[in-house]
Amino acid sequence: MMSETTDNLQQLPLGDWHRGLGARMVPFAGYEMPVQYEGVMAEHIWTRTEAGLFDVSHMGQLQLIGEGAADALERITPGNLSALAPSKIRYTLLLAEDGGILDDLMVTNTGHHLYLVVNGATKHDDIAYLQAQLPDNLMLNHLEDAALLALQGPKAAAALAKLDIQPLPTDLYFMEAGSFQWNGIPLGISRSGYTGEDGFEISVPAEHAVTLATALTALEEVRPIGLGARDSLRLEAGLPLYGHDMNPDILPVEANLSFALSKARREEGNFAGAKQVLAQYPDKAAQKRIGLFVDGRQPIREGAAAVDAAGTTIGTVTSGGFSPTLQRPIAMAYVPMELSETGTAITIEQRGKKIACTVADMPFVSHHYHRKTKP
Repeated sequence: MMSETTDNLQQLPLGDWHRGLGARMVPFAGYEMPVQYEGVMAEHIWTRTEAGLFDVSHMGQLQLIGEGAADALERITPGNLSALAPSKIRYTLLLAEDGGILDDLMVTNTGHHLYLVVNGATKHDDIAYLQAQLPDNLMLNHLEDAALLALQGPKAAAALAKLDIQPLPTDLYFMEAGSFQWNGIPLGISRSGYTGEDGFEISVPAEHAVTLATALTALEEVRPIGLGARDSLRLEAGLPLYGHDMNPDILPVEANLSFALSKARREEGNFAGAKQVLAQYPDKAAQKRIGLFVDGRQPIREGAAAVDAAGTTIGTVTSGGFSPTLQRPIAMAYVPMELSETGTAITIEQRGKKIACTVADMPFVSHHYHRKTKP
C-alpha cells in the first residue's frame, strides 16, 4: 500500500475526519489515505458481518455526455454499452489498441449521460486516453468536487434505510443506480462495491462528505474501514486490482475476465485490440490468472515466482495475503494455461523458500450480492 512518498500528496475531502478517528494514513494513488483504524483483521471481519464505510474518493468519477456516447465508448471497451438500460451498471475494460488492459471501470447509464468510475491511480491517464479516442461532439466531465463512499456488508442496506434518503435506495438491486436526495443534498447511489458483500457506493458533493460519513458511522452497524481491509476483502472475493493483477501487458482472457467480453461485441469484433483479444478467446491464452490456496500459515506476496520442478520461473504472484474469513493464506497468480485447472499443484518460491500451493476456485469466499430473483 505504501508505494509513494508523502511529498505532494493530495488530500481527500474526508482527510481530517479520518485523522480525527485515529486512522493511520498512508500514501496511495497520489493521496493520503486511511489504511486502518483499529486494525485490518478486525475491520475485515466487521465488514463481513456488519457494515463497513470506505472512503474511495480517490477514484475518478466521470460524466460522458452527448449523442452516441455509448457507441463511441464501445470502440475502446468490449462491453455491450449501447444495450445498457437506464439505471443499469456494467463492468467493462478500457483497452489499448493491442488489447492490453489500461483500466477496469464501471459504466452507468443514468438516462441522461454515462457515468464512469475509474481507478484512482490511472484516472488522469484514462481521461487523456478517452479525450484522445472519443469524438469531439462528446463532453467528458471529471467530477473533482464529488466524494465517493462505499458502504459494504450484510447490514449495509439496513443501515442505509435508517437515513431519510428519498426515494429508498434499498429498492435497488445489484448493478443498479439512481439519483437520490438526503436533507436536500443530491446523492448518486449504486448497489455495487468491491468486497463481495452487498453494499452501496454513494457519490456526494465533497462539501457534504463529512456530514454524510458522520451520519453513517453514528449508526450501530457501521464502522469506518481502511485500505488494508478493502484489499483483503477484494482478494477473498477473487476481484482483481488494477496495477497488480492487471496491466497494459495483460489481455482480458489472460486476466480471467472473459465474462467482460459480451457475445454481441465478440461477434462484432470492432473494439480496440479485438483481433488480439479474440485470438485468445475462450481458452487459447498462454497464461491465466488463477486463485491459490497456500499450504501452511505463511502468506505469499506479490512478485513471488511460480516455479517448475527445475526451479525455472513459469509464473508470478500478483496478489496475496492471509484470509481472515478462511483463516489461511490465499493468493492470485498468473500461471501457464495448462496448469490453471482447479486442484493443480503449484510451487511458489519466496525468499529462497519453496511453498506448496493448489489452484483454487474463485471467489475464495462466496459473493453475497443483492440480485434480482429470476422468475
